[in-house]
Amino acid sequence: MNPLPELRAVSPTEVEWRGQRLVFFGGCDYFRLSHHPRVRRAVADALRKDGLGVAASRLTTGNHPLYAQVERALAKHFRADTALVVANGYATNLVVAQALRGEFSHVLLDERAHPSLADAAALFGAPVVKLPHADAGALRDRIAALKARRPIVLTDGMFSFDGSVAPLRAYRKALPRDAWLLVDDCHGAGVVGATGRGSLEHESVGRERVIQTITLSKALGTYGGAILSSAEVREAILSRSRMFVGSTPPPLPLMRATLVSLGLLQSGARHRQLHRNAAHLRQRLRMSGIAVPDAPGPIVSLVPVSPTAGGRVRRALLRAGILPPFLRYPGSPAEGHFRFVISSAHRTEELDRLAGVLAKAPQLIRVG
Repeated sequence: MNPLPELRAVSPTEVEWRGQRLVFFGGCDYFRLSHHPRVRRAVADALRKDGLGVAASRLTTGNHPLYAQVERALAKHFRADTALVVANGYATNLVVAQALRGEFSHVLLDERAHPSLADAAALFGAPVVKLPHADAGALRDRIAALKARRPIVLTDGMFSFDGSVAPLRAYRKALPRDAWLLVDDCHGAGVVGATGRGSLEHESVGRERVIQTITLSKALGTYGGAILSSAEVREAILSRSRMFVGSTPPPLPLMRATLVSLGLLQSGARHRQLHRNAAHLRQRLRMSGIAVPDAPGPIVSLVPVSPTAGGRVRRALLRAGILPPFLRYPGSPAEGHFRFVISSAHRTEELDRLAGVLAKAPQLIRVG
């Protein structure tokens, strides 16, 4: 078994690894809000005021008023009917599936969906059918062949392996009237869309018969998960999801921090800077002959043409003082890939340093 790499953040854009200080193009803290002094101060203040946590389910004695405050703020920010905070982002989809078990004739699952959606699919109590990745035509054909009366489609909103967004608008047109969408928008919420409200905004899709699940640990830099849905879905969760009923909610200091993070995103300045940074890197890479696509998300995925080529790129990145973010992860290219995640905090010099390394080796990599 390969040991897990031990990393320690030493600045918003740098980590310490094996005694080296390296520029970090990994992780999912897209705005580096986990480093923001106001967010950290909120954690410290709340620890003194509220304690660490409630040590009980919200349906027993653990329903601190702070959870409802966060839920109201999330629902307002993302323009949803309701929000429901749960223990973590992975759990959101499992909670929904437990609550809505038996409600659908078929579950249609994108073949490159996040593992949490694959785990949730089995809990709906309906036949699970894999869909070719992001293919609205195939979705239409599957529904016709299955005579699916009331399907639910499970897909990521923004796919974390390359920053692409699911064709949600085309899906809605292909679906029968009573079909639903469960969109895992853990990476898209706060990141894509004209104002950063996620893949639904990016695709101009309304919220009718749509459930959007998000995490608080990526764009918001804190911790926990949330389900954005109708009031009816929320009530079904409260009465039917054993995972929600039996779980302790996130620590209170992180809920205080979430409120501060939401406030920091309101102006949109960080969102605009994030996409300026992503556009700058893509432009530099194209100038060097690497044809990266214009994905909505701030992620560049590059696959080595061979293991030997991957080793050469890795060594070149390390010599330049950059941690090589090489990943093998469900849904990603099977042979592994370099997944470069741009943040709003990266400086132009850091982006240019990365582009300079990759420009010297375009023959060693291909677009993922």
